[in-house]
Amino acid sequence: VEALKIECAKPENRGYADNGIQELKDAAVKYMERFYGVKGIDPVKEILHSIGSKPAFAMFPSAFINEGDVALVTVPGYPILATHTQWYGGNVILLPLKEENNFLPDINAIDKEELKKAKLLYINYPNNPTGAVATADFFKKVIEFAKKHNIVVVHDAAYAALSYNGKPLSFLSIDGAKDVGVEIHSFSKAFNMTGWRLAFVAGNEKVISAFGHVKDNYDSGQFIAIQKAGIYALEHTEITEKIAVKYKRRLELMVEALNSAGFSAKMPQGSFYLYVGAPKGAKKGSKFKTAEDVSEYLITEKLISTVPWDDVGHYLRFSATFVAKNEEDERRVIGEMKKRLGELELEF
Repeated sequence: VEALKIECAKPENRGYADNGIQELKDAAVKYMERFYGVKGIDPVKEILHSIGSKPAFAMFPSAFINEGDVALVTVPGYPILATHTQWYGGNVILLPLKEENNFLPDINAIDKEELKKAKLLYINYPNNPTGAVATADFFKKVIEFAKKHNIVVVHDAAYAALSYNGKPLSFLSIDGAKDVGVEIHSFSKAFNMTGWRLAFVAGNEKVISAFGHVKDNYDSGQFIAIQKAGIYALEHTEITEKIAVKYKRRLELMVEALNSAGFSAKMPQGSFYLYVGAPKGAKKGSKFKTAEDVSEYLITEKLISTVPWDDVGHYLRFSATFVAKNEEDERRVIGEMKKRLGELELEF
């Protein structure tokens, strides 16, 4: 925030940023090497900023999808790339994320005829909403798959910095990844800069070039002062480390609270979400056919906010992003949630 205050006062930061200032690209390249061990990204040709990650996902279909083309998209998940694929006359093949597969898609189960028309593959790890993480072996399979079928991989790494079991893993850290795709990093999750709207896309030179051509005809770049505040963030990864400690602490408390009410919650490997099977009813007589039914019941009866997912089974997403002043206040909030859930006497 202090960095933004300083940069806002400088007249030279008030012009168009177009496809981003070089200083941010340079800082992002150094960040990728220092934090993820990713080497060899060209700061001129293989990286561009975006006004948050959402517009980037919206723009990729503009560059790669023609009528009848296919995007392969994991579900449940962030729908932006899929939505824009359909807007351009493309088709979306949903890849279900199942608990028995550790919430990784079975890319070998995709219909061969559909694969001939596939242009994009969207994956997201650590995953929203499941909290699952990808392995190096899975990424290797994705790279081999993409090369075989000439598909561009778009890896959403919004939650990559929030990993709780070992060093965060970048898709681009795997040999051959840059040959087949790109990775999108958001400042929202790693640095608590949600409303600032800043991200960067790194990876394959041709894919970055195509993205840049589309972007250049959509926007004039994020406010330069925000980009320079982003540079400060990239150079101070202790910010992310503190954020990760906070979310891990909250999630552990939430797991205990949910399980006390009958849920089967497990500590996620990444992100700040808990993804749990939805109850089938409550002892007071309510019966639920869908996760959406449960979500509406929880907010109506006890003011507990969740996100329902009925795409692959019936699940609820609980988030650790609630407002709390300190650790004591966190315990108070989660304790209140535990109390309210217990009063419902949910049935599973």
